[in-house]
Amino acid sequence: MAPRSPSRLHRDDPDKKPLVGNVKVTRQDWMNVALDTLVSDGIERVKVLSLAGRMGVSRSSFYWYFKSRQELLDALLDAWLASNTQAIVKHAAQPAATITQGVLNLFACFTDASAFNNKLDFAIRDWARRSGKVRRVLERSDEQRIEAIAQLFRRFDYGSTESLIRARVLYYMQIGYNDAELQEPMADRLRLIPYYVLTFTGRPAPKNELASFQDRLGGLGLL
Repeated sequence: MAPRSPSRLHRDDPDKKPLVGNVKVTRQDWMNVALDTLVSDGIERVKVLSLAGRMGVSRSSFYWYFKSRQELLDALLDAWLASNTQAIVKHAAQPAATITQGVLNLFACFTDASAFNNKLDFAIRDWARRSGKVRRVLERSDEQRIEAIAQLFRRFDYGSTESLIRARVLYYMQIGYNDAELQEPMADRLRLIPYYVLTFTGRPAPKNELASFQDRLGGLGLL
């Protein structure tokens, strides 16, 4: 699994207020380094002592913010739900004049790493293979994501069952695409977007919607 770029600690960020007293790292620092480690090395390496070593602090400072390692792990799951799962839910609910525009909103979500972190999603799925608790959280998250996408299709008068199936096909294709880690140039992805939209909706995307989608990606610095 490819490592993420290390998170900058609060103390090293000139835009943050200086820490006071004996505080050397913040709760968010612990969270960020734990997320980095989860993505790059897996859940087994998310240990208090190793995280403290990465930040150059004693592990006793961990207990200023968390009662236990389990509390940290629960916080990582909550952070993932609040970022990745809510990103899909919010993008599916964005205003759209047509179903094709609605699906393009979802494509923007999956393409923008600041909205949907593919590597974090992969790390959570890997963790779920080792933990029944995480597996149950993941299953509920998948259901919530699929239901949000199905609601998008229902908004445009697709039948209930058809909406669910279209949502499943779109979602599972995207998750599989991410897990495959294809090294596909963005230009190739953009060229295929109209065909994906047609496949998922049964309707061609108008040229103005495709142009707006490309402008949106350009505004995110993805082109």
